[in-house]
Amino acid sequence: MWSFFARDPAKDFGYEVGELVPGLEDKSIWQLHKGKKKVSGQEVSIFVFELKGGNDVLLDTAKASVKRLKTLRHPNILQYIDSLETEKVVYLVTEYVEPLNQHLELSRKEEEKRLAVSWGLFQVAKGLGFLTIDCGLSHNNICLTSVFVDKAGEWKIGGVDYMCPATEAPPAKTLPSLDRYNPPELSGPSSGRAKPGPKWARDSWGLGCLIWEAFNGPLPKASALESPGKIPKPLSSAYSQLTNSTCNSRPSPNDIVTRCRSAGGFLKNSFVDTMLFIEEIQIKDSTAKNRFFAGLPAMMDNFPPNVCKYKILPQLINSFEFGDAGSSVLAPLFKIGRMLDADEYQKKIVPCVVKLFSSKDRATRARLLQQVDQFMDHLSPEVVNQEVFPHVVQGFSDTNPTIREQTVKAMVHMAPKLNYHNLNEEVMKHFARLQARDDQGGIRTNTTVCLGKIACHLHPQTRQKVLIVAFARAMRDPFHPSRMAAILALSATQGYFTLRDCASKVLPALCALTMDPEKTVRDHAFKAIKGFLGKTGEGV
Repeated sequence: MWSFFARDPAKDFGYEVGELVPGLEDKSIWQLHKGKKKVSGQEVSIFVFELKGGNDVLLDTAKASVKRLKTLRHPNILQYIDSLETEKVVYLVTEYVEPLNQHLELSRKEEEKRLAVSWGLFQVAKGLGFLTIDCGLSHNNICLTSVFVDKAGEWKIGGVDYMCPATEAPPAKTLPSLDRYNPPELSGPSSGRAKPGPKWARDSWGLGCLIWEAFNGPLPKASALESPGKIPKPLSSAYSQLTNSTCNSRPSPNDIVTRCRSAGGFLKNSFVDTMLFIEEIQIKDSTAKNRFFAGLPAMMDNFPPNVCKYKILPQLINSFEFGDAGSSVLAPLFKIGRMLDADEYQKKIVPCVVKLFSSKDRATRARLLQQVDQFMDHLSPEVVNQEVFPHVVQGFSDTNPTIREQTVKAMVHMAPKLNYHNLNEEVMKHFARLQARDDQGGIRTNTTVCLGKIACHLHPQTRQKVLIVAFARAMRDPFHPSRMAAILALSATQGYFTLRDCASKVLPALCALTMDPEKTVRDHAFKAIKGFLGKTGEGV
């Protein structure tokens, strides 16, 4: 009985506390750890406060912070998941994030970083607008160490340890290192007599501090704010207004967003525009979506990879599965696919590819076949033979010449994964028909070219039975590029022919082309004959 009451409740905590994440150090009462949910393995972040030296004030601050975060729900505020409080420790479990200062230290291209910061500042400003104007709260601690970043590059407001109603005086900060972020009305000699400003005044100052740190690094002292340092010129005016010593002159976070989103503003760029479109994509019409997806691949070159993988990609997949985006999502989908590791590709891209192959939309099927080289390596032979090929093979008989031609070309990339039946029987049957009967000379030519390229994947008996017959047929084609393709394919595959076949079947067929009306065909025929004569001469 007594052992039950004496049991440490932390042992029943449903999360594993992992390694310490650097970045908070002396500017937070919390230590940040990586964590996992024991049951599901879900990645989380765990903020840990340990009571040391009997400082009950810090313990009360930690508990109040948990209580406050628990009640706040907003896309730009750190998401509370769970918590545990004991006499010695407080655990606060949130969505998986990393400290902003650590995120900004990651090496990346200058333009990529500028775009990431512009979107992050937009999000923090929107979050502060929600807190100060909608909720009537003052955060009182906006700085580099109170903002966190999730996997999708979303900036989240945390560090709510000193939050209070905007009409009340803020609580005293328990860490001296945070005093440098206090606005003049709270830190100057006349701070006690200062009249309260607008309800957003204190957090607008904090937003100014965050802007300074986003471009210059951790703030060494309050006076450093007097020099903008590396803050970009399009943002310098807004920064000066936010750090105005007169609290009544500071604009609200929402005003800053409006001003900076105007033409020429720091927040008016392709990245922020893209992020806002993505967030509103469910209410966009199909024309706007298709136009957006068409222009997206070119813009993504300067986008942070984590944003592409964890914010844009889920929306692309969602638009494909539940919307009317169709083939327009393919180009950005495959471009992001190149950023994924093998496991992520299997989970996120392959199911879409398989589903796309069953589409009745010709534009989708054509685009998919044109880009087959970008994803075929990621598909297993089982998936290719059982789920993809049954749909692809229908393209050989499609009434649209483009679909037929792209289906033929796709075999170059698909052949290594096809089983005996699909490659040596099904594909060869369709190739023979296309070579002999298709009314498009280009398709007949490409069939011959493709056959030469996939010959190495054919069964030896199939090669002996099919290749010479197919190439000889192509050498009689009235379309001269088809005859040329047959000569080149014969030369490329001569290693598969016996000396007897070379002498009795290949050379006679080539000799007939030495009288071809097209000079290029004659020239290639003579060159091929020379090569085959050399082969037969060596074998005698």
